[in-house]
Amino acid sequence: MNYVEVSVFIIYLLFMLSIGVWFFVKEKQQTEKGYFLGDRKMGPWVAALSAGASDMSAWVLMGLPTSIYALGLGQVWIAVGLAVGYSLSWIFEAGRLRAFSIAANDSITVPQYLTNRFLSESKTLQIISAAVFLIAYTIYSASSIKACGTLFNTVTGLDTTTAMYIAAAIVISYTFLGGFSAVSWTDFFQGMLVLAAMLIVPIVAASMLEPGASASIDTPNYWNVFSSWQDVVSGFGWGLGYFGMPHIIIRFMSINSQQELRKSAKIGITWTLIILSFAVIVGVVGRMFIGFDEGVNTNSLVFVVMTRRIFHAVVSGILLSAILAAAMSTADSQLLAAASAFASDVYGPVIRGGKAQNHEMLWAGRYVVLIISGVALYIASRPDAGSIMSLVSNAWGVFGAAFGPAILLSLFWKRCTYAGAACGIFSGAIVDILWLSYMADTGIYEIIPGFFAGLVVAVIVSLLTPKPSAKVEELFDRAVRMSAE
Repeated sequence: MNYVEVSVFIIYLLFMLSIGVWFFVKEKQQTEKGYFLGDRKMGPWVAALSAGASDMSAWVLMGLPTSIYALGLGQVWIAVGLAVGYSLSWIFEAGRLRAFSIAANDSITVPQYLTNRFLSESKTLQIISAAVFLIAYTIYSASSIKACGTLFNTVTGLDTTTAMYIAAAIVISYTFLGGFSAVSWTDFFQGMLVLAAMLIVPIVAASMLEPGASASIDTPNYWNVFSSWQDVVSGFGWGLGYFGMPHIIIRFMSINSQQELRKSAKIGITWTLIILSFAVIVGVVGRMFIGFDEGVNTNSLVFVVMTRRIFHAVVSGILLSAILAAAMSTADSQLLAAASAFASDVYGPVIRGGKAQNHEMLWAGRYVVLIISGVALYIASRPDAGSIMSLVSNAWGVFGAAFGPAILLSLFWKRCTYAGAACGIFSGAIVDILWLSYMADTGIYEIIPGFFAGLVVAVIVSLLTPKPSAKVEELFDRAVRMSAE
């Protein structure tokens, strides 16, 4: 055990926990909107880095670099697809979603927005959406908890399962206490730390390489970017996920004005492009710096090993805290999004019939945070849970396929109907899961057939059902005007 690194970790974790306590004390009389959406008061820097950090989990420091470390530049298309998808979501989706969510009865969750967008009294869509949220976010949270456990085990020698419980306890605590504001501010600081680590480590490692180090990589096709057409197509498929990723696009809804949103877009896109570019560089430089090691590959440790070989324990402790930052910043956002979906979309309107008091809604959401965390811990601790990257890809695929088409159509197609959106969400999720279960050997990422199945079904059902009422069309026109302001 390196006690200096451990001390840095403890200081970092206490700092994150203090943010949750501070917001809990500051906002004792929190409202539902405050706890789940920060009262739409997020500034451009916090919103942008929070959106990026909630997306770039530990996989960007562990999973993606290790894929490139082991398999070569054919994996770079994941980074390319993510960069394209993220940029397009900020440019085309963010402004409209913020405006539409306000016009749609000031909606604070994605399922609530989709219901209010069509002025529907039915709760079907909210229940379907909440079910997808709970399943996918449990899997997604398991990947973040698994990453924390792997890191703690590597640095401290602490049992991996015990380490998972400690990391989960910290994340649960500040999410439980402070809500959206605490999550966004911790994500802001964690986003800055991830950026610093991603810039420093590969640059220093590259400066230490011997001349001709690239020749040491003798794996066939390692440098071949076009290793297979499936890699290219599936890589761009990852970008589709951004249009329907609830814990990311909820940040679009939280920004305090359309003008601030445009600033956030520039900050967020720049941050993400840098992070993804350097994730690729970490993988390539790591292969030359370390050489191929099956232990590094199996445990996704290329960034960790490289950092510990280069820097003093104080510096390595700070830089390795970036992995904790990445994992925790995603886990907290996922837990809060799942909690808001259950409290606002199931408990309040369905279980309590719209009669729930504000404090009831807050505590219902907090209890869901505890339940999902418990199940995620169980999944992460199982030997057959899969790798960090595989857990992320499974959850990412379900979300993108289910919600991406419905949200895009609701923002850009006036003829879209409530029935079309609900059927699109259901179809996208089902096709994604079936493809993963039975067609994974095709090499095509399941989000692609799932997304287009959801899109086609939503369009067909919308055309077969009565067109939206005049009030719904008026809401659409009003929201479009708001987004242009």
